[in-house]
Amino acid sequence: MAQKCVHQGCGKMYTDPDEVCKYHPGPPVFHEGQKGWKCCKARVLTFDEFLEIAPCTEGKHSTTDLPPQIEKKSGGDDGAGLSAAQQSLASKLAEIPISAPTRAPVAAPSAPAAPAPPPESEDDDPSLEIPDGRVCRRKACGATYKKGQARSDDEKCVHHPGAPIFHEGSKGYSCCKRRVLEFDQFMKIEGCTTSPRHLFIGSGKDKSKAKNGASVSADGEELLQTVRTDFYQTPSTVIASFFLKKIDSSRAKVNFEPQSVVVDLPTTDPQPKRYKASVPLFGPIDPEKCTYKVLGTKLEVSLYKTDGSSWPVLRSDERGTGEILQVGRAGRV
Repeated sequence: MAQKCVHQGCGKMYTDPDEVCKYHPGPPVFHEGQKGWKCCKARVLTFDEFLEIAPCTEGKHSTTDLPPQIEKKSGGDDGAGLSAAQQSLASKLAEIPISAPTRAPVAAPSAPAAPAPPPESEDDDPSLEIPDGRVCRRKACGATYKKGQARSDDEKCVHHPGAPIFHEGSKGYSCCKRRVLEFDQFMKIEGCTTSPRHLFIGSGKDKSKAKNGASVSADGEELLQTVRTDFYQTPSTVIASFFLKKIDSSRAKVNFEPQSVVVDLPTTDPQPKRYKASVPLFGPIDPEKCTYKVLGTKLEVSLYKTDGSSWPVLRSDERGTGEILQVGRAGRV
């Protein structure tokens, strides 16, 4: 009999008790507009990004573990941490009468509002294949697509079309009036709107024109044409960085050639990205002595020069700046 896992960040229906469960063991943390989980470092600003934070822990599914309580950070009492002199000064300032202004303040002209983005498609593109296990994109629905299942107008997608609202401890959606206090209760608020079909992938084009000239592959990956790079050098080595967050170190491939580096860098984002490129280098390198490492926000490669010359640029197809580059790390100031 299928059971639902209560771990936060999982919530899957399962039948195999030994199946790997990916979840967040810590409570959610909302502080000064930032949202995240206490158990990991990722912090985002919007609620949709918060729901897409990848689970940080692996274990077994459970139907009995109680979800942890939400952590609330408060600024403490108003007078806490103030010296006696500071409190005395504050009380004197409070006694000073404030005269009314003689003229009304002039309101600054408002900046023109940015044009609203085009509305997202409310129907799945029938020409695109839906990946097995894809969860409905609408808030509070949670339906999962099973490969090969028939689609019809009787699917009954119950969801919230509005945005999440967190105000003075209460939580709810802008599309309905229900408000709760606890985060786990908020996640269980039933949808207030019913659509005939679920929305698993939409048009598939909402991210096809992303930054850096990205496109979308048949597998749904965002293919990046370029990423930001930087480098510094020593007399024998060039240390270059390719900035890309959440690189999947288990699938990343880096091959060194006599005068180029070939990289294939997929990410672990909910909407996965991939950067594939053959980077022509300014000078020759020794592939056997080159190394690389995947960090949280970038790929760092150490390129061993064969001739010991100074590189004015990293890539051979880059235009030289004419500047004299320092060899080694710059000192701190």
